[in-house]
Amino acid sequence: MAKKKESKYYEAIGRRKEAVARIRLHLTDKDKSTDVGGMKVKAGEIFVNKKPITQVFPNQQAMNRYLLPLKLTNNENRFAVTIIVKGGGKSGQLDAIIHGLARAIEKVDKQTYRLVLKKRLLLRRDARVKERRKVGTGGKARRKKQSPKR
Repeated sequence: MAKKKESKYYEAIGRRKEAVARIRLHLTDKDKSTDVGGMKVKAGEIFVNKKPITQVFPNQQAMNRYLLPLKLTNNENRFAVTIIVKGGGKSGQLDAIIHGLARAIEKVDKQTYRLVLKKRLLLRRDARVKERRKVGTGGKARRKKQSPKR
């Protein structure tokens, strides 16, 4: 039976609204590709749900946001990143990815990276979630029922 090569990675969870993102930073060689979950990934590549991140978040503004934790710590081409994200919408998923990336990078070297990421508030979880609907309101969380006119 052939031995399976275990790849070393750093893992973290990022959350925002209803979205949850599991981030893995795989240590790879710069030129060689590594087999991760049936995909060939190279250093500097980011995959979200087994698709390149440029397919999931194609615009430039989103690219600047999700690359920010990697740029601040000078790790843009050091890791192959795989992300599994579930729940929420595109905005919540993007924020969950950013939060998870910052937490995973912090695990690589806590002393140097934590201060940089913390200054930019990337390690803080944004706890704002949708307010639950209350009984007696007309379908919304804070809406009051209309009172009779006479």
